[in-house]
Amino acid sequence: MSKTIYSRFDKKAITDLPVVTFPGKIITIITAGEAEKAVDCLLNSDIIGVDTETKPSFHKGEQNKVALLQVSNRDMCFLFRLNLTGITPAIKRLLEDRSVKKIGLSWHDDIRGLEARSKFKPGLFIDLQDIVGEIGIKDLSLQKIFANIFHQKISKRQRLTNWETPVLTDKQKMYAAIDAWSCIQIYEEILRLKKTGEYDLVVVPEPEQPRAINVDKKEKQ
Repeated sequence: MSKTIYSRFDKKAITDLPVVTFPGKIITIITAGEAEKAVDCLLNSDIIGVDTETKPSFHKGEQNKVALLQVSNRDMCFLFRLNLTGITPAIKRLLEDRSVKKIGLSWHDDIRGLEARSKFKPGLFIDLQDIVGEIGIKDLSLQKIFANIFHQKISKRQRLTNWETPVLTDKQKMYAAIDAWSCIQIYEEILRLKKTGEYDLVVVPEPEQPRAINVDKKEKQ
């Protein structure tokens, strides 16, 4: 059955979509030893999704470091609390790995944030923003892309919460896991649609830009 996708998805239409939930297990990592085991597990996967979270800054000049690195395979998501562990040798090994595809969105920004904690040589990363255009999608936000392809909503309510809180809430954990896991879902669906051609693209016109009005000096007077 052919799927209908849009070059630009109507943000207002997202509101009424069913909210997606992460179907797997979520494990929080707070020690270097736990990180070692988690990385071994992740690098045995054929593909993983990645994302980061940072405590929001509400004061001018204030800039916080990346607090959370969430990495998911199809069934399990590990939440690496970098504000507690820093970039451990195992986490650096994960970030530099070139054997497993790591799918993210706007990942170049995440890399800069992670490198502010510790320098590393980025491994095999694929940015969804670089490939969504191959099926005609022009939107670049995770929420819009996911809604367009799967007709489900990724809730963003937890985005500006405190990611350095002593204990993450269940809602924060779910939000973080979905952001990483959904990258895998989008990537694999894009590959499937490209291979099968089972989609119809609806081209939505570019939003009109307001015209600049040139006022003649004589008229202005």
